[in-house]
Amino acid sequence: MGSVYAALLSDAGHEVWAVDSWHDHINAINKYGLRLEGASGSRIVKLNATTKVGDVGKCDLVIIATKAMHVEAAAQAATSLLGDKTPVLSIQNGLGGPETAAKIIGVERMLVGVVGGFGASIKEPGYAHHNGWELVRLGELSGPVTDRLKSIASTWASGGFRVECFDDIDQLVWEKLICNVCFSGTCTMTGLTIGEVIGESNAWTCAANCAQEAYNVAIAKNINVRIKNPIEYVKNFGLKIPKAKPSMLLDSLAGRLSEIDAINGAITNVGLELNIETPFNMAISALIRNKEKQLGVR
Repeated sequence: MGSVYAALLSDAGHEVWAVDSWHDHINAINKYGLRLEGASGSRIVKLNATTKVGDVGKCDLVIIATKAMHVEAAAQAATSLLGDKTPVLSIQNGLGGPETAAKIIGVERMLVGVVGGFGASIKEPGYAHHNGWELVRLGELSGPVTDRLKSIASTWASGGFRVECFDDIDQLVWEKLICNVCFSGTCTMTGLTIGEVIGESNAWTCAANCAQEAYNVAIAKNINVRIKNPIEYVKNFGLKIPKAKPSMLLDSLAGRLSEIDAINGAITNVGLELNIETPFNMAISALIRNKEKQLGVR
């Protein structure tokens, strides 16, 4: 997803620096440009790319688009990019990413992004595929929409993104999380696509109960989710992208550590705090952690 953001914002004329620890990806971008294909069209974009954050200097906006477990390291590295008023936009799946960054960078700098209907994958170093093209939702980590948030939304819109600003970003985080919780763990354990999970009764029992538990926790936490029937909600979401493989499944297939602790595992953790039982999310989180341990994934 970070490659999608970098390519489209750079192609719109903004000075963009892509910072990544993956040397092969950065080397390919510097040699050939960043290739992006898919829902947003086909293009090769020349931009600044480095593995060394010290190459960059001060920025007008920092975007942290890492996996949830890498946010802390990314936020630590990003401190050298911050001017007096530089905002930081954190865009992750699951819970906890922006809060983790805020502990390092400061709550007053933090903005939250929730993207829906997107999805992206890296075909090879320097080459990203953009799977969907729906909506970028932006909010302040603490408080209602501000002028700086509107200005940043305009920057994203200049790159072709459809953007909306919201006062209650927690609502949007949880509405997306309920969908992530439904399909991420179940697809990862079964190897099925989203549509196949919906169509397979045993897999759907697991997925639907994960979603119901997440909804129950959200309600107990007084999150203002705009959902009347969580099972119908996640099923309608999944039927729009039946061939999709969640990022957690893609990570598993590639032998990478998953975001299970920030997605299904997060439901269990919040449920424990609120005395809400979450047996399906607890079980699937434990199974995926054990699978990663057996495979030696780090």
